[in-house]
Amino acid sequence: MNISPVADVRELIGTADVVLITLDSLRFDVAVKALEGGRTPTLARLLPHGWEERHSPATFTFAAHQAFLSGFLPTPARPGRHPRLFAARFEGSRTTSPGTFVFDEAYLPHALAARGYATICVGGVGFFNGRTPLGSVLPALFQEAHWSPRTGVTSRTSAEAQVGKALERLSAHPDRRVFLFINFAATHHPTRIYDGSQHESPQSQQAALKSIDAALPPLLDALSARGTALVILTADHGSTHGEDGYFGHRVAHPLVWTVPYAQILLHGAASLPTPHP
Repeated sequence: MNISPVADVRELIGTADVVLITLDSLRFDVAVKALEGGRTPTLARLLPHGWEERHSPATFTFAAHQAFLSGFLPTPARPGRHPRLFAARFEGSRTTSPGTFVFDEAYLPHALAARGYATICVGGVGFFNGRTPLGSVLPALFQEAHWSPRTGVTSRTSAEAQVGKALERLSAHPDRRVFLFINFAATHHPTRIYDGSQHESPQSQQAALKSIDAALPPLLDALSARGTALVILTADHGSTHGEDGYFGHRVAHPLVWTVPYAQILLHGAASLPTPHP
């Protein structure tokens, strides 16, 4: 598995898989401490320079993913005008650049499907479970969407189940480029099921993140075997555990809007054909 920085995204569309992984509710400080403490060795291999600090466009899952899937990924937590990887076309955009993949569709899954990609959602939290009209909005953006209680927030083996489903669906498209989206549920409460504690805490979220890290190697191997993949890893938001009197998320607190982020290119030996609509 070879890793390199992301350059011109436009050149990748049609020749690379696109993988968006969201680590639901994962705090930036928790991700950094887990990496520095050696608890996430798989992520350490992927991120030799560590996590990038960014600001999410929203403070809870539904709103954040609506933004992500239209191209508004978390913004670098530093001043400046930061070009985006993806952008739905609209007048007056100041964050598109020559390297941005600009599309006319409202959502990235639709744009990639129009260019021949298979679009796959492997859901985790309730906004992806398809059990209610609201829980069906985001999954409906994809050609295929998958969720079960085994991939949900109450399953201690959700990360393993989600990777298993992703591997199954990747294997169903051996000759086609894929947009794979995974919303990992483990880091969303109740993370206390991962360390047996009585209350949610940064420590229990670290334990949950460790389970995701342990599940990732087969997925990375499968992506590398397919050739080139643009992989984006990010939290959608963080969560509070009593800091400044706040609990949970959907509040404008720095621990909620500050998220870990990374974008990398995986290179493997395979060479899939360029997709056609």
